[in-house]
Amino acid sequence: MTEDLSFRRKPLTPEQRQARDAARRIEAEKAMRDHEEAQKQFYANKERLRAERLAREAATAKG
Repeated sequence: MTEDLSFRRKPLTPEQRQARDAARRIEAEKAMRDHEEAQKQFYANKERLRAERLAREAATAKG
């Protein structure tokens, strides 16, 4: 029985490799920006909710 080696990829040219690397770098930078923005929104919401909770607790302690 012989192996079918037709599925093997052709080696990339240096230009193709550079284009692939540039595209990956751009995608990674976008993913990092998206993640950082999500983290900022999460912590802003967390602080807002904390402030609301503390205000409620202060109001119930007074009254």
